[in-house]
Amino acid sequence: MAGTFSKIKNAYNLFRSIDFDKLGKLSQKVDLQKVMDGFSKLDDNQLKGLMKMIDGGGGQKKELPVINGDFYELHLRLNEEDRAIQLKVREFMEREIKPIVNNFWLHDEFPYEVIPKFAELGLCGVTYEGYGCPGKSFLMEGIIAMEMARVDSSIATFFGVQSGLAMGSIYICGSEEQKQEWLPVMHQMKAIGAFGLTEPEVGSGAAGGLTTTAKKTADGWVLNGQKKWIGNATFADVTVIWARDLDDNQVKGFLVRKGTPGFTAEKIKGKMALRIVQNALITLKDCVVEEKDRLQNANSFKDTAKVLQMTRAGVAWMAVGCARGAYENALDYTRQRKQFGKPIASFQLIQNHLVEMLSNLTAMQSLVFRLSELQDQGMLKDEHASLAKVFCSLRTRDIVSKAREVMGGNGILLDHNVARFVADAEAIYSYEGTKEINSLIVGRAITGFSAFV
Repeated sequence: MAGTFSKIKNAYNLFRSIDFDKLGKLSQKVDLQKVMDGFSKLDDNQLKGLMKMIDGGGGQKKELPVINGDFYELHLRLNEEDRAIQLKVREFMEREIKPIVNNFWLHDEFPYEVIPKFAELGLCGVTYEGYGCPGKSFLMEGIIAMEMARVDSSIATFFGVQSGLAMGSIYICGSEEQKQEWLPVMHQMKAIGAFGLTEPEVGSGAAGGLTTTAKKTADGWVLNGQKKWIGNATFADVTVIWARDLDDNQVKGFLVRKGTPGFTAEKIKGKMALRIVQNALITLKDCVVEEKDRLQNANSFKDTAKVLQMTRAGVAWMAVGCARGAYENALDYTRQRKQFGKPIASFQLIQNHLVEMLSNLTAMQSLVFRLSELQDQGMLKDEHASLAKVFCSLRTRDIVSKAREVMGGNGILLDHNVARFVADAEAIYSYEGTKEINSLIVGRAITGFSAFV
């Protein structure tokens, strides 16, 4: 009898809880008898899973892990001062650059108003000693490049040209007078620099095939030729031009000041990548540069190569930053985007893509950390930097591709940032030495045979 009363009580409570209006509407859409039959065949685990999907996990918001692209916590290898710099750069990029970057990228323009704010970071010429520069490690320089590229590769490239290629040419190849004149004001970003090596018909073959010429005369040096893809050149105060001396056939460097007659810089339009970077086609027509503006310690392409070796590691770090930004944005998106009643991050195939992305990213980070340690120890070789450039730019391509994939159609919208990383990865893949050229540098080192033509 007690069992009968219990059943009647349960039925009564169930009857009271039913919303017959909703039940009537539901019966018009589905066969309630089939639904009941189907539910009755589910086991306890299946029923729990169904209820979890219906109520969104019991009505409590799930606390998700912090999004962190540094999965192996490599930042713990930094001292307190360097970690503070890393976080300062990150905060600057998040506060000043992230809110405006998509608009400037879309319109192919540069946010000149951020330059004074950039200067306040006090980081230009990161690794140089003296001249007001920080004198930090190459590891710190790499981390700064990564943090900038994590938000935007164009801004990282702007900084890399200024701090690395332009200032580096003067720091390595300039006279003391040239260093005193340019490095302090470039560190303060009161003067902006550019680096002119690549030509319209000469990219990888710059070592022996520069067509831009320099001729010594009584008035100084007369430069003729063209340079292409020169970042910052449309607004630079000084552009380092590398040219072949007609008298000895050696490559020499020249500091061409803004407004010098015979020097014109035309903005390159229609780029699909690094659109914020103001690249220029430079034309030099009987451009006269005084002897005092010739880089006094640049006497052959070997001297140019010293600058390139020093900065190539930074490009590998930039690739890491681009990949990290794409991964973190994609992870954040998948945790918010819902399909079939649940976040897509809970699906197995999405998690597989995310883990593959993180695996590549972690391998890249480990590689560039060691690369910069070698550089700080004075053990860096061309092949070390080249291997990092090859591996990181390849893996970045893969990571940004998967980031776009997990975001579906939204992956091509600038609003979600990943589309910009996808495009910019293509530029990183090619500049500062193509995959093929850097592979041949490593191949020569490990085999003992040069495969260059």
